[in-house]
Amino acid sequence: MAKTSVRSNGKTGKRGDKAPGNGPAVSRPLLIGAGAAFALAFGAFVLVTNNTAPPPSSIGGAFQLTSHAGQQVTESVLLGKPHLVFFGYTNCPDVCHTTLFEMSEILRALGPNANIGAIFVTTDPERDTPQVLKDYLANFDSRIIGLTGDRAQIDAMLRGYRIYAKRAPGKEEDYSVDHSSAVYLMDKNGHFITAFNVGRKPEEAAKDLQRYL
Repeated sequence: MAKTSVRSNGKTGKRGDKAPGNGPAVSRPLLIGAGAAFALAFGAFVLVTNNTAPPPSSIGGAFQLTSHAGQQVTESVLLGKPHLVFFGYTNCPDVCHTTLFEMSEILRALGPNANIGAIFVTTDPERDTPQVLKDYLANFDSRIIGLTGDRAQIDAMLRGYRIYAKRAPGKEEDYSVDHSSAVYLMDKNGHFITAFNVGRKPEEAAKDLQRYL
């Protein structure tokens, strides 16, 4: 008895039966031409894709606030040298104080003549007046500038820098503010570079920053 086999159309038949035709044959030159056209189109796609610049960073933008020295400050303060930018508040129980201390140690490791700046923006402008910021920042490197303003001004900067900040439930006077704790590194043109890790050895972080000075 002849063995059976399964054809591509799912039907069974006897081995040795002649397979039915699958339509007109395609010439070899036509296949080669089609392949070449596909290769050219794919190459053009890769070229265009590789040469497309990434979209600009969405972190940053204009702001108008008041420094701890009582001076009006805009985004122009970021121009001319890289800056570390951190958002927090003076009544913060631990994270803000620790982060500002780490920033101060990095600035110390860079030396007094390093062309770099640092900014501390309050997320609690209702309590953090210029005088409160001045007293608070006296504990850290003198290059750190504290910024405050009215609620609308602060909220505008929080949005521009993609910072989360929300007052937590609590007493009218004794409340906390939940907020993002990242430290941003901005370049000499005021553009965002990266979130900068300040929680490491000051000398290591300072060496990393040297590339941007």
